[in-house]
Amino acid sequence: MDIQLYLDRINYKSQISISQEVLFELQTAHLLSIPFENLDIHYNNKIKLDIASIYKKVVLNRRGGFCYELNGLFYHLLKYIGFDVKMVSGRVYSKDGTYGAEYDHLAIVADIKGKSYLVDVGFGKFSYKPLEILLGVNLSDEFGLFRFDMAHADYLRINLVENGNLLPQYVFRVKEREFLEFAGMCEFHQTSKESHFTSKKVISIITKNGRKTLNNNQIKITDGDTERTIEFDEEQFEFHLKEYFDIEIKGNC
Repeated sequence: MDIQLYLDRINYKSQISISQEVLFELQTAHLLSIPFENLDIHYNNKIKLDIASIYKKVVLNRRGGFCYELNGLFYHLLKYIGFDVKMVSGRVYSKDGTYGAEYDHLAIVADIKGKSYLVDVGFGKFSYKPLEILLGVNLSDEFGLFRFDMAHADYLRINLVENGNLLPQYVFRVKEREFLEFAGMCEFHQTSKESHFTSKKVISIITKNGRKTLNNNQIKITDGDTERTIEFDEEQFEFHLKEYFDIEIKGNC
């Protein structure tokens, strides 16, 4: 993995150091440059937990990915730079009030000068910057207010705060995991009808003033306070993928 090419991919131009400031800048740069996407699942391109393959896809081929790819790769970048980081297993909240299985989501915890931060560049719409792990405190972020609390069985829970209400996102333990421990759930999310990743194609990225999100038959673009939605027939998906994300997919279908 060529670290400079990775930094170029996320348009990071500043001096590297082991600091909170650089960690925050790296996450923001990553989110602004690399989309969250599940497209390989729908083009029958097998996703493997192999950093060389993910690096080629995301950095060299200028694609995006989902949590195992994006946070897995970002973890290795941070580790190479010298940050004290660990991969952690998240269980994502469902609308029925339950949480997914262990290894449902891969996130990162970074420790800097006695403070711990939840780092996540692979959860779609989430926080703009790392979130300091402090219980019961509203944490202000460009994308809203967040709060950590304790869930059942000693899990930490990260919530979005809206109108005073806690909207759970996922739960996790600060326990270091190995990359290949996520292989089973990575396979599940590519193949199971129970996974929301198999139901439709999606690719999304934040911009300086908003976000653009493309799915099977719709592109939604927010820019400041304005939002526009363009509907189209599904056979036009690849045209819009190229137009809005400059991506072309070759599948094994």
